[in-house]
Amino acid sequence: MELVNTSAIVTGGASGLGEATARLLAAAGVKVVIVDLDDASGRDVAEAINGVYVHADVTQSDQIIGAIAKATALAPLWSVVNCAGIAWAQRTVGKDGRYESAHDLDAYRKVIEVNLLGTFNVCRLAATAMSHNLPDPDGMRGALLNTASVAASEGQIGQAAYASSKGGIVGLTVPLARDLAVVGVRVNTILPGLIDTPIYGEGPESDAFKIQLAGSVLFPKRLGFTSEFASLALEFLKNSYLNAECVRLDAGIRMPPK
Repeated sequence: MELVNTSAIVTGGASGLGEATARLLAAAGVKVVIVDLDDASGRDVAEAINGVYVHADVTQSDQIIGAIAKATALAPLWSVVNCAGIAWAQRTVGKDGRYESAHDLDAYRKVIEVNLLGTFNVCRLAATAMSHNLPDPDGMRGALLNTASVAASEGQIGQAAYASSKGGIVGLTVPLARDLAVVGVRVNTILPGLIDTPIYGEGPESDAFKIQLAGSVLFPKRLGFTSEFASLALEFLKNSYLNAECVRLDAGIRMPPK
């Protein structure tokens, strides 16, 4: 799929996986719209790549439609990479055995809403816009790439909400690809393992923690680089024969219970 002179939307593009992907797409000649809630970082990244920043919540349809309008004003929208997401850690039953200490249901609902519903919301609206693109010789009009996690199949203790949301994204991949085949839009999902992003912080304590985490990685024994995620993301977008696939990017890790 030809990406030069097209536009892309990257949700969660102000940092981490999304930022690395946005930068690589821009380097490949794509006009990138970064969707995030972190205004300062989002604007900085957009300025660095000659892109556009849009403050938008992925669960709010009107805001996402606004971001799509920004993208299509730059060039036809052919790519979307969904990296926006949140995490939550809490055991299902509290130590004191009281109903009040059971897993916070509102927190569970929020994680599902942002990670799963938000991903689907962006997909359904972006695919609608893509359906108006002039098709290439294969009849293709665009590609969607979603971000799940190895937690989708190996959620750790306390990850019921997060793992549920990421498992939902995996489960969404094939039916969404089947739905969108009629309009020529491909759908794929990456399941990252332990990737070195700002979530782990900075400084000596953070470095020591990351070394400890790397001990559970099969090979190479380190955390992944955001550039490695971005490289795979770009391949998924460019390679026209990749469709309805879920691929782990984890150096062979299988997550332990905790």
